[in-house]
Amino acid sequence: MTQVHDPPPVVVLGPTASGKSDVAMAVARHLQGRISIVAADAMQVYKRMDIGTAKPLATDRAEVDHFCLDLAEPSERFTVAAFQEAKVFALAEIAQQNKRALVVGGTGLYVTAVVDGLSMPGEWPEIRAELDAIEDIGLLVAELQLRDPVALEKIEPNNKRRLVRALEVCRGSGKEFSSFGSGIANFSASNVRQIGIRWKRDALARRISQRVENMIQGGLVAEVQALLNESEPMSPTARQALGYQEIVDHLEGKVSLDEACDQIVLRTRQFSVRQERWYRRDPRIEWVDVFSDPVGEIAPFVTAALT
Repeated sequence: MTQVHDPPPVVVLGPTASGKSDVAMAVARHLQGRISIVAADAMQVYKRMDIGTAKPLATDRAEVDHFCLDLAEPSERFTVAAFQEAKVFALAEIAQQNKRALVVGGTGLYVTAVVDGLSMPGEWPEIRAELDAIEDIGLLVAELQLRDPVALEKIEPNNKRRLVRALEVCRGSGKEFSSFGSGIANFSASNVRQIGIRWKRDALARRISQRVENMIQGGLVAEVQALLNESEPMSPTARQALGYQEIVDHLEGKVSLDEACDQIVLRTRQFSVRQERWYRRDPRIEWVDVFSDPVGEIAPFVTAALT
């Protein structure tokens, strides 16, 4: 069901490392206190996972109100349904303050939750535990192919977390996982404007490599070590965050730091391609090509949409 907000939020979206957060901060500064930022990122919801998720800096958060950050412990399993609740609260709070919401989108499903809403299936913990115990991912893929081939087409074959979730719903509800959340496939009219940042593939690849280097220099290894030292282990959901498992492998002596960095860069590039494919399906997104400076080239479009 299409969501109606008054005034409606504006979404700035794009693949990882495209410059979304910088654009959002520039727009918020330009509009001087009239904007609050809502993060639509599945990994920025985790506390103390700051560097690897490219979470907004503390100075930026002190300057401009940010919502939907630091909602869960790394040991917890965070769901789209939980984001839905946080998003509803955030938009209501921002409206009460007579401000506009600028949503920064990196996780496609979270953006869909803002733009269209989602019909959320229930949860069946016992079924999920049974599926989690299956080590052979091929068995999960084969079962989902039989139960819901449409859902399987949208899931990377090595993404066990999503395979388990889809099968949990299929088994528990007796319905196809793909039957929930029509907003994923249907792009009805919406009052939420979406502005997409589009880079050429080679330019984005260079930005990704630079981002990974900056994260390492900024203390990513120490951040991951601190998470490993906590009394509760990181949840499988939190470990899906780009870069964290690779650094864990390095800290456990399985790979060198250089090898870990190479893997982070590769995995991030692959993820950016999947993000682009997800967004490309939505004809409502207004794409703006950027060549060198996302703030200078994109911020004016976002500012105009908010004024």
